[in-house]
This record gives sequence, structure tokens and C-alpha cells, in this order.
Amino acid sequence: MANHTLSPLPRKTVEAAVRTALEEDMGRSGDLTSQAVIPAGAMAKGAIVSREQGVLAGLDLAVAAFHTMNEDIDVDTLCQDGNAVKPGDAVWTVHGPARDVLAAERVALNYLGHLSGIASQTRLYVEKTTGTRARITCTRKTTPNLRTLQKYAVRCGGGFNHRYGLDDGILIKDNHIAVAGGVGPAVKAALAGAGHMVRVEIEVDTLEQLKEAMDAGAQAVLLDNMPPETLREALAIIDGRAAAEASGNVTLETVKAIAETGVDYISVGRITHSAPCLDLGLDLEITC
Repeated sequence: MANHTLSPLPRKTVEAAVRTALEEDMGRSGDLTSQAVIPAGAMAKGAIVSREQGVLAGLDLAVAAFHTMNEDIDVDTLCQDGNAVKPGDAVWTVHGPARDVLAAERVALNYLGHLSGIASQTRLYVEKTTGTRARITCTRKTTPNLRTLQKYAVRCGGGFNHRYGLDDGILIKDNHIAVAGGVGPAVKAALAGAGHMVRVEIEVDTLEQLKEAMDAGAQAVLLDNMPPETLREALAIIDGRAAAEASGNVTLETVKAIAETGVDYISVGRITHSAPCLDLGLDLEITC
């Protein structure tokens, strides 16, 4: 159900994330449990299986966890990122040295479960907005050092990305307005200093602020915590002159009504900061 082309994560991003996670887990001495319990030459095979319904994201990271531990581990992927799964579906099969498979298991499942949870939550919001023009977008409310991965997971769920960081877009918020001396001065200063490739967006809480922002030339407006009836009034004021984004405590219960007002974007922080992990597990058996 993804509504745009899904580009894979850069290989270097995947490798760096996996290596850091494995180093954190393996520590100074490696997997003490497997070293003590599993014979050195033992081989194992198994499958990653979904325990619940959801949408996959992070397969490259999970596969890389096994291959980084031991390039001789054979992983056969049965699904792709963005695919929907149901309880009992096998995501991939794995076969290789048992110690290395077990050492990589948790890193693989942590990445896959966390990112698939974000993709699954995003998909629920996207489905609620079917038939409207609204795009579901994420925010900067992400886990430090995981932003690229989490924003990728949003795309796997059919959502879109807001700005990646402070350096790729101008979003004037309430504290900026307070320091700048008002909505109009803040917008005018931003337009004067922005490069021609950077769009200027401002957050407004009231229709009076919105009118001031439009008079100052805002190119996009974030309509914060406005109920649907106020959003419709806001869109009449904007009248197609700027992109309209709704935000603020958007839930699965409220998102459809918000989308039906005709806004262009709905930003939802909870799809990254509060999404539950998708429950997946490794069912493994020793082969020799």
C-alpha cells in the first residue's frame, strides 16, 4: 500500500548501524552463553516468523547482522520491506554456524521488530486517510542516532518524511516567533535569509496568526492543534497560496476527520516515538 517508490537504505548506513549494535551486544568477550552451551562446529537452521499482523521494515539490517557475524551464514529472504505479514508468516530462513546465528539473533530482531513496528503504525494512519489528498508524515521526534532508520520505516509503511533535521528546512515555531518579535517579522526574516531551494514554513495556533503569516508570504503553514472546523476556516484563508500541514496530538481516532478537511499534510510524532515493536521471533533447530 506504499504510495511512493521505496528506495533502500544506503549500504554504508546499514553496515555502520549493524556493526555498532553488534559491538554493543558482544562486548569484550563475545556470546558467553553460546560459547559455553553450543559445540563449536554445530550448525543450525531456522526461520524468522511473524507473531502478529503488521508491515515489514528493516530487512537489510537484519540480514546484515547475520552476515557481519559470519559471511557464511545463508539467509534466504522471503519478503520485502513494505510487505504486509500475518501471524505465522516466515520472513526469511537462515542456515549457518549455530554460535554465530545465535549471536546475531537479537540485533537482527531488535532492528526488524522496531522498524516494522513503525511501518505498521504508519500504515494504520495511511489507511485512515485513503481517498483524501493528505499525506501522513513523520517529525523530528525520533530516537537519537536512529532517525535515518526510523524515517525509512515510515516510508515502508506508506508515509512520507518531514524534514530530516534543522539543516534541510525552515520551520518557524512558537519560540522562534517569541524571540523574533512576531509572526510577520519571523517569516520576513526567514524569506530574506533562505536559499532559493529552501521552503519557509511557520507554525500558527490561531487564525489571526495564520492571516499574518499569509500576509508576510509564508510558503507553508503548520496548523497546530486545530479541530476540523477550524482547519476548514484556515484552508479558506490560505486559498491554495501555501501548503497546509495539520499537526498536534493526531491519533488514529482523529486523523480521518483531519484528512477530510483537505489539508495537504498531517504530521504525526507518535508513529516514530510511540510505535510498539512488531513481534517477530527466530524459530531455530540444530542440524548437526
